[in-house]
Amino acid sequence: CSAANVSRVVTGGDDGKVMATDAEGNSTTVGTDGNRRWIDHVAVGPSGALAWSAGRDAFVRTGTGAERTLALPSTVGGLAFAPKGLRLAIAHYNGVTLWFANAQSEPERLAWKGSHLAAVVSPDGRFVITSMQEPALHGWRLADRKDMRMSGYSARVRSFDFSVGGKWLATSGSRELILWPFHGKDGPMGKTPRMLAPGEVQAEVIASHPKQEAVAVGYADGLVLLVRIEDGAEILARKGTGAPITALAWSAAGTALAFGAEDGEAGVIDLG
Repeated sequence: CSAANVSRVVTGGDDGKVMATDAEGNSTTVGTDGNRRWIDHVAVGPSGALAWSAGRDAFVRTGTGAERTLALPSTVGGLAFAPKGLRLAIAHYNGVTLWFANAQSEPERLAWKGSHLAAVVSPDGRFVITSMQEPALHGWRLADRKDMRMSGYSARVRSFDFSVGGKWLATSGSRELILWPFHGKDGPMGKTPRMLAPGEVQAEVIASHPKQEAVAVGYADGLVLLVRIEDGAEILARKGTGAPITALAWSAAGTALAFGAEDGEAGVIDLG
């Protein structure tokens, strides 16, 4: 598992170690599991904070090096920091736990039956969204804890990402790029999504542009498209070669797009 920000890439391995690697290739150990369990998930947060999980336990390391641990009711399915403060959303079976890791207050549970396998917090901090074991997303509006459900997918949603302004949630799970509207106070409740960039096979990986309202979409045949949200305009970034795209990541300036494919091929597409 891995996560990154502009200064480092954080990875978790089967040796129970969490490693951080900077742009010069220097790696340091930033966390360890005392029982040498496999590190399942990692996340990077504000002010140098990190989070990782092993089994039912979640860990947070603050920017000052202090560590906190929280035991969950079931195996952790995903981690996501809120944009401000040291608040972590932890997906697990039957819901999400919201944890202020630097506070003494009890963690808060958001309940919804089923397996929650990943989590994301909206850029404005108003919504928490999870992907489910079934082909659907679930979410909560944090102001009143109101539930929302985003369904209609042909496959499980394995990749989802908010656009740079937070107006749209871009997702895989279909042969098209699915965009749920989040620019109103109710988010996607009672609304239908936009569907752009239809392909011949499933969209596998989504990566929102860091500066513009655009999305990179990687498909199961190796195709990579750049899609402008405003009008659906498409740019071919990589032709399909047969092997599914498994990873996409933008440079901080949005001028380069890295990709990885199931057959081991990887590269960087220069868009500057």
